[in-house]
Amino acid sequence: MKKTTLKDIAKALNVSVSTVSKALHDIPEISEETRVLIQNYAKEKNYRPNYNALSLKNKRSKSIGVIIPNMLNYFYMQVLQGIEKEAASHGYRIMTTISNESYQKEVEIIDMLSTGSIDGFLLAISKETEENGAFSHFTDSVKFGFPIVMFDRVSEHVDCDKIITDDLNACADAVSYLVKQGCKRIAFVSPLKSLSIGRLRFEGYKKGLEQNNLPLDSNLVINTNEADYKQYDKMIKPLFDHEIDGLISTNESSALSAMKLAKENGYKIPENLAVISFANGILARNSHPRLTCVSQHGEIMGAVAAKKLIDKLEKRDDAKSYTTEFIETDIVVRDSTR
Repeated sequence: MKKTTLKDIAKALNVSVSTVSKALHDIPEISEETRVLIQNYAKEKNYRPNYNALSLKNKRSKSIGVIIPNMLNYFYMQVLQGIEKEAASHGYRIMTTISNESYQKEVEIIDMLSTGSIDGFLLAISKETEENGAFSHFTDSVKFGFPIVMFDRVSEHVDCDKIITDDLNACADAVSYLVKQGCKRIAFVSPLKSLSIGRLRFEGYKKGLEQNNLPLDSNLVINTNEADYKQYDKMIKPLFDHEIDGLISTNESSALSAMKLAKENGYKIPENLAVISFANGILARNSHPRLTCVSQHGEIMGAVAAKKLIDKLEKRDDAKSYTTEFIETDIVVRDSTR
């Protein structure tokens, strides 16, 4: 049975979604007759707002909804750690959910938590949402009084605060680092083509080549939307039909596949091929050789995102003013580079 939404109630009663939201949260800006009509209809249709929820204007639940795209990404675990520590220091709890890269799941989570359970959202956009270009569930959330702070994966189409790494310049710096190591044929491997972070890292790769007077060779670029790490070997294999001496990957798993294929093709790492990956997780520290990484400092990102949202909720920041903050990256040098 389809769950009744705010939009369903608004359409049935010929009122705005905003009016429905206000009625269900007892905000005294609508008539008593309208409020009772909406609340009775909501009960009849088994709409499940928290009727003991705190008033949007005057009180808060002191809970924050967190949405991450997947639970297998160590970087998001670092972000969650930063969020939890910062939230707890201000007396807030977090409710962590996982979209599993699904647009529909993301919509359901927003709908479920926007019933008074939480005061605002911290989230990284799912892959499917970015590919669909469908962001109304976010803009509606803000409109209904639930502020959002996006981290890592963000959208320019949503007016909200954003906490990101400078992916473009971080990748350009990685190219320059490899050039200083003596590399001249630097490959780029990414299974994140459709994501904002993937696009920015590819632009950074091209910028880094240009800054170092190196040509862009399409034969050295693997830029796809492949989500299944089991297919990475097949995806990357054509790269080794060409001469390369450096490689930048947008995630750890594809970097490890590239190193395995390099060894199979007679390369010694880092003597013949230097490899850098984004993220700085468990795989990088335990690979052989250990992987040099662009560290995105996930815990710092999470803490900054949480503080930004709490400042909004407690009126220390202008509710209608939005900023984008950058978390600095650095290169953690290990054994996969000279």
